[in-house]
Amino acid sequence: MTALSYRLHELFNAQKRFTFPFKDREGEIPKNGIYIIFEKGEYFNGFDRIVRVGTHTGDNQLRSRLNQHFVKENKNRSIFRKNIGRCILNKEYDTYLERWELDITSKADKEKNFKRIDLDFEKKTEKKISDYIQKNLSFCVFQVDTKEQRLFWESKIVSTLAKSKELKASDVWLGNFSPKYKIKTSGLWQVNELYKSELTEDEFENLKQILTL
Repeated sequence: MTALSYRLHELFNAQKRFTFPFKDREGEIPKNGIYIIFEKGEYFNGFDRIVRVGTHTGDNQLRSRLNQHFVKENKNRSIFRKNIGRCILNKEYDTYLERWELDITSKADKEKNFKRIDLDFEKKTEKKISDYIQKNLSFCVFQVDTKEQRLFWESKIVSTLAKSKELKASDVWLGNFSPKYKIKTSGLWQVNELYKSELTEDEFENLKQILTL
């Protein structure tokens, strides 16, 4: 029987694809759901390779979440952006990498970390991140209305991909420069839900049904 990792790629590569800018097509994106991200230059058995699976926890926030990744230049609101920034800095042997980890979102963090932040440098890095994401990434989406089900399917899909022995990142994948071991070894832009419960055959069939609704 064909591996589920292959069938997931077959399934999601067949879905309607979005690229930046997608503002004029936001009406085609459900308010609640899961996104599947692909990256230029990354392939698996003739398909575009899935490099990230994500969702949102708040109601009606899928479009907002995608904008946090693709548009809004604030790595403290998008761990995806933060991880890409880590790779860009690490690839360039930039000593700012340690300070890139600092957050100034909360009042307490701002008081503690603000003096160590180089705002001009971070803005320039955020521009590099946006440039990379907007030029290299595409995605498909599918509707899942409840938070419980979104987290369930996200975890199942991520674990199925991460546990596959067939999926490999290319030698030139930016994620190879990640200081996060799980990103480098999984070939996915994420560190959570990697090695939990995989999809069963019945669950995969249910997933196919969801995508045809």
